[in-house]
Amino acid sequence: MMVHSFTVSAPSRLHFGMFSFGQAGTRQFGGVGAMVRPPAMELRLSADAAFHVIGPGAERIRAIAGTVAERLGCGELPGVRLEVHSAAPAHRGLGSGTQMALAVAAGLRAWLGLEPADAAELARLTGRGERSAVGAHGFIEGGLIVEAGKRSPRELGPRVARTPVPEAWRWLLIGRPEGGGLAGEAERRAFARLPPVPRTTTAELSRLALLRLLPAAAAADFEDFSDAVTQFGRLAGECFAAVQGGPYVDAGTAELVEAVRRQGVAGVGQSSWGPTVFALAPDEAAARDLRQRLSRTVGDGIEIQIAQPDNRGAILSPG
Repeated sequence: MMVHSFTVSAPSRLHFGMFSFGQAGTRQFGGVGAMVRPPAMELRLSADAAFHVIGPGAERIRAIAGTVAERLGCGELPGVRLEVHSAAPAHRGLGSGTQMALAVAAGLRAWLGLEPADAAELARLTGRGERSAVGAHGFIEGGLIVEAGKRSPRELGPRVARTPVPEAWRWLLIGRPEGGGLAGEAERRAFARLPPVPRTTTAELSRLALLRLLPAAAAADFEDFSDAVTQFGRLAGECFAAVQGGPYVDAGTAELVEAVRRQGVAGVGQSSWGPTVFALAPDEAAARDLRQRLSRTVGDGIEIQIAQPDNRGAILSPG
């Protein structure tokens, strides 16, 4: 190995909603999302006598690393000390599991002297992308991602469009520290209960993504993007009403969305299964002002973090 140590830093993922599921003859899942940081997944790899992990999620990371090594045909894990310096909280709708897994896979490939892999290969190595591919594509290149969904269970939904999000914009990540969105087997059972997304809904979500969200971000049209992201999230969320009871994961989250909108915010929604609510501000000063106002109005126990758009994706750096 040419370098003594290096760090992999990956952004978090906001997911605005899916295009489709349950309809025969139609691509499954797909959807739109954007990459942000903080929070970020940061792993440091350095040489050691044997492989071991230090920090939160150590057991899970070791299992991921074992799977990656097996699929790379390594036989055993290399002598690497893997330290978790930071990580997004799990099951908050921020794509933390995917970013952790892909960071481990990218880090081990680099340690072994292999060429950087694309999103599909990293997903194959880690078993990610069972439904959404936004986080996998966003890991590679950041920005606002539109992915088309999959025709077969084993493929990763292709990225059909990507554009940077204006650097001045800010995302407020709002939620309570307790509770968490669905994941794993609970998520699979939830999808089994959901009725198919109507084709007319898929068509309208596709129109919002391709004719409003993407061009508004490319043109830095904050007002149109804000209105479109709220419409997209609410319509996509209604497809989950059989499980959630409405467009948001629970009544508390729906109330939080309305509280944000009462502050004059046009762009607000739930990321993935939640419970994180996102709100869009045009710049840092507006984001700080909104955070102060929300802190006074949404009650105790609500955490608010200001995040920047991430248009780079994961970064591997020496040291």
